[in-house]
Amino acid sequence: MSSYHMRRKDKQITEHNILVKPLKQAEYITLSLCSENKPYIATLSHGYDEENNCIYFHSAREGKKIDIIKENPAVWGQALIDAGYQHGSCDHLYHTTQFSGSVTFIEDMAEKKHALKTMIRQLDNNPEPIIKDQVKPSSIAKVYIGRIDIQEMTSKKADRIIISL
Repeated sequence: MSSYHMRRKDKQITEHNILVKPLKQAEYITLSLCSENKPYIATLSHGYDEENNCIYFHSAREGKKIDIIKENPAVWGQALIDAGYQHGSCDHLYHTTQFSGSVTFIEDMAEKKHALKTMIRQLDNNPEPIIKDQVKPSSIAKVYIGRIDIQEMTSKKADRIIISL
């Protein structure tokens, strides 16, 4: 844990249900990765498993992101709900959750099935037919799933205009 503190305490979120909202509602997360002291980012669709405090994502089995994670599984990530720049007020409304964690690639079929269901339920507005049609042993075996075990989370929210002209 770092010794830093949030400068804008008025925007800090500490209540768990509000803190995890971006992880549940954001369309994607962005991960910061590092290899040989060189930064790299990856933007991913995901599913947040609140009970296990982890994030699931699927990926190809090879590529730069995978190589970096295998070398250094430590990640820092962000989920953002962006309400946008507020014209005429010079203000921006948002809710963001930042997290640190470690990535593990899953081989267990039961957990992979759980991960796929978690992602589909979070991302699709009618998930059950997709789960029924596509989450089958053959598809589960083929998919590559990463799990981010969250170690730390912080959250900020600007939900009202402060500056007005």
